[in-house]
Amino acid sequence: MPCMSQPIYSRSAYTAMGLAAVLLWSTTIAVSASLAGEIGSLRAGACMWLAGGAAAWLYAGLVRRNLGRLFRLPRAYLLGCGACFVAYMVCLYLAIGWAETGLQIVEVGILNYLWPSLTLVFAVPILRVRVRPTFWLGVALALVGAAMAPLHVQELSAGALLAGLSANPWPYVPAAAAGVLWALYSVLSRRWGGEAETGGVPLFAVAAGVALAVLALVMPSSKPPLWSGRAVAELAFMAVFTVWLAYSLWDAAMRRGNATLVAASSYAIPVISTLVTCLYLAVTPGPMLWVACALVVGGAVLCHVSVRRRQVQS
Repeated sequence: MPCMSQPIYSRSAYTAMGLAAVLLWSTTIAVSASLAGEIGSLRAGACMWLAGGAAAWLYAGLVRRNLGRLFRLPRAYLLGCGACFVAYMVCLYLAIGWAETGLQIVEVGILNYLWPSLTLVFAVPILRVRVRPTFWLGVALALVGAAMAPLHVQELSAGALLAGLSANPWPYVPAAAAGVLWALYSVLSRRWGGEAETGGVPLFAVAAGVALAVLALVMPSSKPPLWSGRAVAELAFMAVFTVWLAYSLWDAAMRRGNATLVAASSYAIPVISTLVTCLYLAVTPGPMLWVACALVVGGAVLCHVSVRRRQVQS
């Protein structure tokens, strides 16, 4: 039987955890791309997720003393959400590794951040969320923005889009798949794990680290890793803050906080992440990239305001 109990914190506190996760996640693309440039994308992902997973295990075992409860979580949550979690990480780090320029990494980030809109799209059939007709206009705006992200020119046309994709189309498919997978994970964690006392992030993190490590062995980087002081610092930051802390906070928020408000707060991630990535990687984005970013955010906001209240069920 699933392990159930009264929440430790208030619903508003769980919601605040989700807001903190959003801020931490805004650094993910920038720091991951920088670290990948020094030690390889798959190797970087494997190291940060194995280290972050180890931190999550230690916290669950030594501080929360609920390590055994991880294995008593609902099977659907462990298998279904775990599969989405691991697949998301694999797609994200493949996309970062296949990106050839800083600008393309920014574009990968925008495609990845389709997930706030898609979270609400999946919530319609899975959580039985009721929406107004304008919801689907918001979805369309977000998709148009994602399609515009690879444009490197001022012209907005199908030919310009194909020209933007032709140089190196490979990062965009896993980046878009990552957006779909994280949206599914967020909604299914509410559907299958909402009453569980703890989340499965420690298990999922280790599984993601193992999967990325296996891929790193199968698809080795052409350049040897450079373990500089900066690389070590970036790895420590990612493992502790964006892997262990942010994902644990998000999981708790989606299971027991205001899921609609938490998902809405994530609409700011594309803008914040794009700014952080451009500054950290010294990328100068063109105006079309900002238009794409604005459409993704605007579409997500329209989706949120088009959700009818008194409807979310777990």
